[in-house]
Amino acid sequence: MANGLRMAESKFLAYIDVERGLAKATVEAYERDLDRYLQWLDARGIDDARAITPLHVEAFIQSLAIDGQSATSRARHLASVHMFHRFMLGEHLVDDDVSQQVKAPKAGSALPDVLDVDEVAALLKAARPEGTDDAAGLRDDALLEFMYATGCRVSEAVGTNLDDFDFDEQVVRLTGKGDKQRLVPFGDYARDALDAYLRYGRTPLQEKAKGAPELRAVFLNLRGRRLSRQSVWEIIRRAGERAHITRSLHPHTLRHSFATHLIQGGADVRTVQELLGHASVKTTQIYTHISPEALIETYITAHPRAK
Repeated sequence: MANGLRMAESKFLAYIDVERGLAKATVEAYERDLDRYLQWLDARGIDDARAITPLHVEAFIQSLAIDGQSATSRARHLASVHMFHRFMLGEHLVDDDVSQQVKAPKAGSALPDVLDVDEVAALLKAARPEGTDDAAGLRDDALLEFMYATGCRVSEAVGTNLDDFDFDEQVVRLTGKGDKQRLVPFGDYARDALDAYLRYGRTPLQEKAKGAPELRAVFLNLRGRRLSRQSVWEIIRRAGERAHITRSLHPHTLRHSFATHLIQGGADVRTVQELLGHASVKTTQIYTHISPEALIETYITAHPRAK
């Protein structure tokens, strides 16, 4: 197998891991993408980086489409390839970056994964199994209620601090991308769940911390430290299983559902944009989709010759 390319890949992964300090999950994602790329090249007898042409890169990306990869997935693979080739150019392993001529495929307007209102209710109910009042159950209940109430990103949820909340006004200060802050209201269900957790759940978790206790973070793990994004994924997955939701769930599912339910309830797109912290309203407009059932109902109700 292309020892030269594999050595270049190893150097690249060490570079983004050690020198650039990228997150472990990000480094692993680059490694998966590049492994697939190098395997594809090896199957075609290409074992020298200098032998790669723009046509090879383009053909690789097209092969992903044939394998059923989405435009988003293909664009991510290409981004990994771009960065790898730029690294090889910087290390003088190649004379030019042949990947720069290949453009990413345009992503389609696929609708986000959304739960209906009943599914969300079932998920939230399953966050804390009925009859339990342990600290972790109170935390999970508060966390999911909070995420659905505010439509926050998972990074915003785990990043919240106690002084971000105003319980009298029922608003929270969220810090989003680019450290931009916004105020978002939350309803009574989230307030009550947060109140129960902060009264009876957070202190027992805080006391498990070794060394100095965690004084700021709202959501704590079982070791008394700030909850991680990976832990939120697991909390939602377990709640989904208990709620018998067979679809794959992730933290953004609650964010998507929050936005969709607001739009369906009559909220205007600009307001939802502000609540979500989107820089552009175009990003928010994906939530203005209408279900086939609602479309048919509206047609029958509104069209003068539908009946």
